[in-house]
Amino acid sequence: MNLATSAARSARTGRFVTKEWAARSPRTTTIERIGTGTSNKTAVNRSAATGRFVTAQTARRNPGGTITQMV
Repeated sequence: MNLATSAARSARTGRFVTKEWAARSPRTTTIERIGTGTSNKTAVNRSAATGRFVTAQTARRNPGGTITQMV
């Protein structure tokens, strides 16, 4: 049984935001899956603007536009 759910997170603050907020600010928020059903063992970096994976160096250069998440 997969009980993972999705949540929106701000790339600028790292805090969870409402899905409405994420819809108004798509370039600086991402939707991620949380909860059981996700292993949460590996850190990955994503661009908040495109949702694509980026390197750790890119994430360090652009902390306000990227998110590091556990998958």
